[in-house]
Amino acid sequence: MDSRASLAPKPEFSAHDEVEFLSFVLGEEHYALDIMSVKEIRGYEPVTKIANAPSFIKGVLNLRGDIVPIVDLRMKFNVGTVTYDEFTIVIMLNVCDRIVGIVVDAVSDVIKLSSEAILPAPEFGAAFDSRYLKGLATVDEKMVILVNIQALISSDDLGLMETNSLSEQE
Repeated sequence: MDSRASLAPKPEFSAHDEVEFLSFVLGEEHYALDIMSVKEIRGYEPVTKIANAPSFIKGVLNLRGDIVPIVDLRMKFNVGTVTYDEFTIVIMLNVCDRIVGIVVDAVSDVIKLSSEAILPAPEFGAAFDSRYLKGLATVDEKMVILVNIQALISSDDLGLMETNSLSEQE
């Protein structure tokens, strides 16, 4: 090991602190989520509707023996026109030991962001619930909204996880 390297001041941030995100589009906005939660990306296919489910929960489908709820993020976030065609994408996620699919308009790219590049989500008060946002980042001159997908999927809003069983495990 080069002794000069140990004398140099350590950078506050290293490449190891970079996190990869999968970026996607909802309406006109660009979003991203932690790529470690992504199981697979597939085209939209018809789902089995569930009675009395909120409108943004499209239904369930059988994914190789797992019954997977499908959430339309366009409807949940109230962005974009909701159409289902051959270009509609479903991102399968593994969140809290459960597989959940989210419907998006398009998948863009895998982006690497340093913690310095991620700005905190602004507080909007009661007008907007920012608890599902990790922050914001500028990528190729576009603002990207970083979604805290674990918080969203496990939230009471979606009702996909049993909060009683989660709190009992803690």
